[in-house]
Amino acid sequence: MHQRFRAAVESRNLDNVEELLADDVVFTSPVAFAPYPGRPVTAAILRAVLRVFEDFRYVREIGGAEDRDHALVFEATVNGLQLTGCDFLHFDADGRIDEFTVMVRPLSAAQALAARMAEQYPRIQQEAREAIESKASE
Repeated sequence: MHQRFRAAVESRNLDNVEELLADDVVFTSPVAFAPYPGRPVTAAILRAVLRVFEDFRYVREIGGAEDRDHALVFEATVNGLQLTGCDFLHFDADGRIDEFTVMVRPLSAAQALAARMAEQYPRIQQEAREAIESKASE
């Protein structure tokens, strides 16, 4: 399960990443208080993250191959600041991600990430809205 997610992220194949998200996925950001519910907004946030992160790479996996809970430790750069983070993933019975929590450190890099993601927020909202409207018209 997690191997498909990791491969999709590392190859920057956002269509495959989105396919692995449950419709009711909840994304918990390291820089926002409230979680974001639903596939459209989560997919839009992940696209924005890949635009913001430089030199993104996973460096460690925590969890067994068949575990429904898995952690992927990553390193990246934002505005010249190195950060370390972790994607905590929970997979539902169908093998889709239904909980996605991200944590990052140090504080200076988290603050840079927050600022860059704030710049992306209008595009995130637009992409999520368009995805919801597209699904509604099907």
